[in-house]
Amino acid sequence: MMFGALLNKLTGQGGGVTFEDVKTASETGSAHLVDVREANEFAAGHIPGSINLPLSCFDTADLPTGKPVILICLSGARSGRAKSMCSVRADVMHFSPGVSGWANAGGKMVR
Repeated sequence: MMFGALLNKLTGQGGGVTFEDVKTASETGSAHLVDVREANEFAAGHIPGSINLPLSCFDTADLPTGKPVILICLSGARSGRAKSMCSVRADVMHFSPGVSGWANAGGKMVR
């Protein structure tokens, strides 16, 4: 995923974050992947390249900077809540299918 494609998504000129967007970010580091599930859920399996910032202690100040952020959880609910907490950050999106959608689409998981 090119930075321009992410910018289009951020400005509403593209659709939501897709499996391919997350796959590219995982493989190339073009975006920060932030998993907001609890630490035990993250340890049980997560998308390669993602970091864990659990929603239970989520602080927007802890989000990485320098490139877009894609929030992830199990099914999209928690990442959606985390995104709503990030109104001051225009570069934050969430992957609504979550880790479940990622795995169901054949995405690799790591422990």
